[in-house]
Amino acid sequence: MAESESGQDKTEDPTEKRKKDSREKGEIARSKELNTLAITMIGAAGLLIYGAGVAQDLLEIMRLNFSLPREVLLSPGAMGLYLLHSGKIAIIASMPILLPLVLAALIGPISLGGWLFSTKSLAPKFSRMNPLSGMKRMVSPTSLIELLKAFAKFVVILVVALSVLRSDIDDLLRIAHEPLEQAIIHSVQVVAWSTLWMACGLILIAAVDVPVQLYQSYKKLLMTKQEVRDEHKDQEGRPEVKQRIRQAQREMSQRRMMAAIPEADVVITNPTHYAVALKYDAEKGGAPVLLAKGSDFLALKIREIAVANEVLLLESPALARSIYYSTELEQEIPAGLYLAVAQVLAYVYQIRQHQAGKGKRPDPLKDLPIPPDLRRDS
Repeated sequence: MAESESGQDKTEDPTEKRKKDSREKGEIARSKELNTLAITMIGAAGLLIYGAGVAQDLLEIMRLNFSLPREVLLSPGAMGLYLLHSGKIAIIASMPILLPLVLAALIGPISLGGWLFSTKSLAPKFSRMNPLSGMKRMVSPTSLIELLKAFAKFVVILVVALSVLRSDIDDLLRIAHEPLEQAIIHSVQVVAWSTLWMACGLILIAAVDVPVQLYQSYKKLLMTKQEVRDEHKDQEGRPEVKQRIRQAQREMSQRRMMAAIPEADVVITNPTHYAVALKYDAEKGGAPVLLAKGSDFLALKIREIAVANEVLLLESPALARSIYYSTELEQEIPAGLYLAVAQVLAYVYQIRQHQAGKGKRPDPLKDLPIPPDLRRDS
């Protein structure tokens, strides 16, 4: 099992962040043998399909340039036209083979690992210039695998090539006795079939190389338990950073809460330890909503803002504690407190009517009905 520089075994599967960082660095599985196989197979198929046409075009170029009139030989401008015409024929003839080869050269690498363009992989790595590091890479297990793979590829291609030459010996000898045009076409066909059979030999090499590359890439991504913990800590945030974030969130929440107090219908107090601000919107329906709540110093600030904005203060210790502990900010009060809060809101309405000179001052509220499960004694 691989070990890290700290000596810990890399036994943990790579995380998504580890995989993403590796791709950004350009460190993904690639198989040169798969690329070679794709290019060779496409090239051989192109020769088999279009080889005869390419041979005919080559013959045309040879006829055109080996039978030049005398006046052309004495005219530099005419020679340029002949060269341009020959080049045009060659390009058109080779296009059916070159275009698939270009596509194979692009598709082959991305067939394993997908498309990736990383500027980090283009940056120079001066550590590779260190002779000691180079010696370590030369005697590493990876270098041994590459050596064995190269030797295996040589043996496989040699065996296939000898087999192909042995099977095509009669065709090769017959070419010498054929007319020139037929011999050229026949030679192209022999080369195409020989290339195709040797490409089939590369299938075995690629079938071994692809799993090896995938395994080596996975092995490089393995992590130690400490690396996983450190990454998790970095993603979740350091404790001191999270504490500062929570503090900032609390401060922002308190500022929003204080800004909402002037909209409240009533602030119910303990009277000194707790304070809660409620608002009821008859048009929207539903239950009264808790706009603000606080204890001790925060309760004092709520009362000060309420007085400054002429929001009615109502002293009801039991109800203030019940709402404080049972309701979150910007949430409706629980159903068990509907009756008690309804009496409070009715009292507030009567107070406002009295202040407007439209009625007598209501009697102070008596004990409000609070269910035992919502009652808090302290």
